Amino acid sequence: MPEPYDTPQAIVPPGGGAPALAGADTATLAGAPAPAPVVPAGRRGRGRHGGRAAAPHSLWSDAWRDLRRNPVFVVSALVIVFLVLIAIWPQLITDGNPYRGDLSKAQDGPAPGHPFGYDLQGRDVYTRTVYGARASITVGICATAGAALLGSVLGGLAGYYGGWWDALLSRIADVFFGIPILLGGLVFLSVVTSGSVWPVVGFIVLLGWPQISRIARGTVLTATRQDYVQAARALGASDARTLLRHIAPNAVAPVIVVATIALGTYIALEATLSFLGVGLKPPTVSWGIDISSASTQIRNAPHMLLWPAGALSVTVLAFIMLGDAVRDALDPKLR
Repeated sequence: MPEPYDTPQAIVPPGGGAPALAGADTATLAGAPAPAPVVPAGRRGRGRHGGRAAAPHSLWSDAWRDLRRNPVFVVSALVIVFLVLIAIWPQLITDGNPYRGDLSKAQDGPAPGHPFGYDLQGRDVYTRTVYGARASITVGICATAGAALLGSVLGGLAGYYGGWWDALLSRIADVFFGIPILLGGLVFLSVVTSGSVWPVVGFIVLLGWPQISRIARGTVLTATRQDYVQAARALGASDARTLLRHIAPNAVAPVIVVATIALGTYIALEATLSFLGVGLKPPTVSWGIDISSASTQIRNAPHMLLWPAGALSVTVLAFIMLGDAVRDALDPKLR
């Protein structure tokens, strides 16, 4: 025979009704909802299997997590930050004057206080290498921002509206694609007398926007076919709201990748044009100008060429590596 406490006993309420089990909560008997179970303090905010509840993920949060774990991104980002800092404040690592020269020390090698030696006019190569980062970084960032903005706007409008607007912009982009960028720079900049960075920036934007425009057009065409865009249109959203709130955030990732890689290419293009004598001109301090003046003395004074060329190579490589890391992080096919 089972013990009395092994079998639940039925209790009939005084006023009649269905019997209830002995030991049941009085609040439950009265029809009130049962109290919520008490969760220990150590288990609050945890998921089904004891771990913390997973936060919602997005493309950008996943990309940032991958970039932080990528040593290529970390190293290239640190190099770029350092280059930007010395471009803004070259006095952080040098107190020399890039224009001051001593002809008695022309082409001399490294000396105490002058680790990179002297150039043809007796100017400190180290100081000029540091100050040369300003022109290259300025051209690269400004040209990339201008080309990305112009190309994104024109390409996005062409992909969204289509029709004659798309055909017109596509044919204009094809015309610019047919112009060799180096030959175009020789023709365009040869008639410009100013030796500042802005004519070079304007030329790069003029011939650089078609590439980004084509990327933006393709991504917008793909985004316009998505259900969330069709739903926004069905609900009466304006074209401006649809483009800015629904299409642009989902189509900007490929543009960022292309622009980041193109930034290093634009820096190399500026140095090439300055080397050929049609880009930046003295007294502007530029790596391309210093490489051009040192190219004729590479046998007698190789240090004049190696240091500015090395700084240019490291800068271009850092931006290209950064672009590759960003591309890998933002590409959903690689996940």
